[in-house]
Amino acid sequence: MNFDDKIPIYYQIKEYIYRQIITGKLEPGEKIPAVRQLAVDLTVNVNTIQRALSELVTEKMIESKRGRGNFVTEDINKVKELKGKLIMEQLKQMYDSLRKLNVSDQEILDYVSQYINKQERDQK
Repeated sequence: MNFDDKIPIYYQIKEYIYRQIITGKLEPGEKIPAVRQLAVDLTVNVNTIQRALSELVTEKMIESKRGRGNFVTEDINKVKELKGKLIMEQLKQMYDSLRKLNVSDQEILDYVSQYINKQERDQK
């Protein structure tokens, strides 16, 4: 994993796990790799992993089961809510960037529609 120096590493790890959950690479109820294994896999300090996981537990995205490890929440609505939140964050970034270029709302819609159509054509 390549880390951005401008964003705290624990936060980037949280985002990584979020994406694993919403893309289905980590399914509801699935066990998350052990803290030490994640630290080795992501080449970061164990304390950094622990901080990211602690926040995920607080947010109830993962559940800590004493002696068994950490598991992805089985609350499907929580996962859907997370997906919606991440999509809205991405849209906000795009929207704010385009508005700074003086692109109108209608132009944004037109360009997004053109982009989607192009992607569909390219996939065929």
